[in-house]
Amino acid sequence: MTKFIIDLIAWGGYFGIFLLMALENVVPPIPSEVIMGLGGMAVARGHMNLWLLIAAGTLGTTVGNYFWYALGRHFGYEGLKPFIDRWGRWLTLEWEDVQKLRNFFRKRGGWVIFVFRFMPTFRTIISLPAGMACMPRWKFLLWTFAGSAIWNTILAAAGLFLDTRFQQIDRYVGPVAIATFVLIAAAYAWRVATWKPRARR
Repeated sequence: MTKFIIDLIAWGGYFGIFLLMALENVVPPIPSEVIMGLGGMAVARGHMNLWLLIAAGTLGTTVGNYFWYALGRHFGYEGLKPFIDRWGRWLTLEWEDVQKLRNFFRKRGGWVIFVFRFMPTFRTIISLPAGMACMPRWKFLLWTFAGSAIWNTILAAAGLFLDTRFQQIDRYVGPVAIATFVLIAAAYAWRVATWKPRARR
């Protein structure tokens, strides 16, 4: 994975960073920590400008997240009802839960989007309910860009200061990602096993 990222950055420069960060939010196994970290290493070696790197990475992150937002907005809130009625048991959701989520996003969606940009597991998927709740497009883009800019700056700075030692950290990215997905799967299995519809509570 690291070699693929290095090759694409070498080929595309800032456009390569933009493309990788957009893909990272559509295809999660591409880790933004490694992309921006390697970009920071390129800055340390004089091959890139830090601010252009952060701008390219943040634009890519925003575009990738907008894909999920647009998808959620396309299917819409009402379009979910037949799906929830049929598969709600496995999603551990009822239509009332979806209505509450929609109202929550309309009232406080901005800061939720901002905060979730710092959470490795959920920072992308949060864009889907934001679109379904018809969160204003400008607000979604603004908070996504702001949160992503801070997170990408932290990652790029880490690569800049760690330089070649960043490759040592890459050894742990894969196992940590796998462990995170295992924990999520276990939490989901537990919720499905213990969840009951309101009528049975």
